[in-house]
Parts: sequence; structure tokens; C-alpha cells
Amino acid sequence: MKHGWEVKKLGEVCEIITKGTTPTSLGFEFTQKGVNFIKVESLTLLGEIIPNKIAYISEECHNTLKRSQLKENDILFSIAGALGRIGIVNKNILPANTNQALAIIRVAKDSKLMVRFLAKYFISNSIMREVEKLKGGAAQQNLSLGQLTNLLIPLPPLSEQQRIVTILEEACEAINQAKENAEQNLKNAQELYESYLQSVFETKGKDWEEKTLKEVCTKITDGTHQTPKYFKDGVIFLSSKNVTSGKIDWDNVKYIDEVQHLEMHNRVAPKVGDILLAKNGTTGVAAMVDRDIVFDIYVSLAHIRVLEEVLPEFMLYFINSPFAKQQFNKRLKGMGVPNLHLEEIREVVIPFPRQKNKQETIVAKLDALSEQTKKLESIYEQKLANLEELKKSILQKAFNGEL
Repeated sequence: MKHGWEVKKLGEVCEIITKGTTPTSLGFEFTQKGVNFIKVESLTLLGEIIPNKIAYISEECHNTLKRSQLKENDILFSIAGALGRIGIVNKNILPANTNQALAIIRVAKDSKLMVRFLAKYFISNSIMREVEKLKGGAAQQNLSLGQLTNLLIPLPPLSEQQRIVTILEEACEAINQAKENAEQNLKNAQELYESYLQSVFETKGKDWEEKTLKEVCTKITDGTHQTPKYFKDGVIFLSSKNVTSGKIDWDNVKYIDEVQHLEMHNRVAPKVGDILLAKNGTTGVAAMVDRDIVFDIYVSLAHIRVLEEVLPEFMLYFINSPFAKQQFNKRLKGMGVPNLHLEEIREVVIPFPRQKNKQETIVAKLDALSEQTKKLESIYEQKLANLEELKKSILQKAFNGEL
């Protein structure tokens, strides 16, 4: 710790450290509008309160929950569930209230501690290290108010606090702008690829024809409708969760025993070149079986095997295109969790060139563009990771007195 800095417990520099109350525990219900009610999901790890994640309570409920009525410059810190989320209360969201998952931290006026300095400390890695120390290695995801009160806080002179806050705010603003630019570039790269993929199936040539999937596939079925019993090892069992990236995730699979496998495999036996389409939950995403391995599938996956007139790779690009997704979206059934029925999948129309060599040319172009897009995505994602590390590094130096 830098010379001239003090270290104090949070309770020594705060007027109040308390928490809120859930309205339902007192017989109140949440409302469509009214007084703002801040929950854990209303906060981020960066000290922001997300307006569209705020709930509402009645005026009567707010007046009843006097202990947890918020004031300007209160710091909210999640002490249950997703530990470490933080928000600073500004006058624009008042009146407001909160529940017991969020601690209300109100800095004492005579403490010589800037609220903005404390808030910046709460988004640094230092605070989570202190939290881990207080938990003593325990696995619980809750922090008591007593533990929070005993958190150690660095307390430099006020002039130094102001200097640190100014530097951090300027640095964070620059980093956030750079992150926004990288995120926009990432989005642009993805949209460019999607746009080209859409145009492939929209701008059909004279030698193209259109058929339903059932006309160009030998099989369109799904996996077992029964939830199997899982084992630590055995035969690989896949669900829609394993294809959400457009590639089969072979690293996070479940296993079933030989008895269940034989029963399922009599009905559906996927092989290399077959296509697996997510039809429940994250719908309309497909992946190709890319290895010669025995496995079974759940009902959330449709199993598609194409006939000779359409290349499997061409079919995969079609299914993952916005052109196909528009058709899938029109055919979604059920309330709540989206669901594609097999009969609806079979009626989706695919445009394709009659000549296989033209399909091969299109697949080659899409392979090249896909590879370029993935490289760009990797570059931008690495840049975002580097910017996040830079922010953590600056925060770390700030509270070690090294700025």
C-alpha cells in the first residue's frame, strides 16, 4: 500500500450497510409500472444500472419498505447469487427500492471517502479477492452484511482519490469507446457474411429449381422422445445444446448405456455427412456430423440425410442461412420455448442449382468467406479480451497506489 494511505473496514466509513426486502414477503406483488425496484439482474459488473431490467412496485409497497428506500449516491452491491454486480444510484431513478440480494452501501458524509472512488474500487479485482478471503474458501455464493462490513478499503487522501478517479474515468471512457468500436466491427463482419449468405439463395439462377426438404432428403426425423438415464461414460448422447455454434460440440456431451443406445439406434443412426438441426429452444441452427463416431440424439435435434441431388455442405449452408431461418420462424409452434415440428421442417423450400459442380462452386466461395469472417471475429474478440484485461490492470494499479 502506498505511503500515506490508510486501510479501513467498510463499516468504519459508511453511514449505512443494509439490504432490501422482497415485496412478496410482505404480501405485495410487482406491478407493470410504478416505483422503480432494482434487482441483481438490473446491475452489471461495471457499475451500471440497466433501465430495461428494472422492475416496479406500488407507492404503498415502497412506503412500507422504508429500510430499503434508496438515496442518490447509494452503492448497490450484489451479495447473493451473482456476486460482485454493482450500481450507483443516481437521482434519475429515484424514488427506488431494492431486495435482500443487494446490499445498500451509503458512505458517511464525514468519512473523507469519495463515493466515486469507492465505486471504482468495487469494480476492481481487489474487492473480489477480499470477498474470497472473508468467505474463507467456502463454496457459498452469499455474502453476509457482517462480512461486507469487515471488507478492507484503501483510503488515500481526498486529493489522491480525486486524481485516481479522474484518471480511471478517462481511461475507462477511452477503453469503453474502443470496445464499442471493436464490437461494432465484429457485428459488421457477421452481418456482411449473413448478407452474402442470404443473397446466395435469393438471387437464383435460371438453372436453379426449388423443392421441399422432404423431396431432397432420404430422412428427416428426430431423436428419442424419452429423457434417458445418464452415466459417467458410455455411448455419446447429443442434444440441441451441442449444435448451437454451428459446429458439433463434442467436448460437453452426455453418456448413455448400451441398452438405451441399441434401442435408440434402431430408429436413428447418424453418420458422417448427416445434418443435425436444433428444433427446440435455440432453433434453426444446424451442424454436420464431422467424425465417424457412434452416438445418439435427443428429440431436440432433427436428423437430416440428403439425397444425391443436393450436396450435404450446400444443404448445411442453406439451413444456417437467413433465407431458411425466415421460413423456420414462420413455422415455429407452441408458446414459451420455440419448437419446430418435423412436418414443418419437411415443408421448408430449398432453392438449388441442378448441376452439382455449381453447388460445389458456391460451397467453396462460402467456405472461403466463412474462414475470413472467423479470422476477423477472432481478431475482434481478442481485442475485446485485451481491452478488458487493460481495464483490470489499470484498476489494479490504481488501488495499489501505482498510478
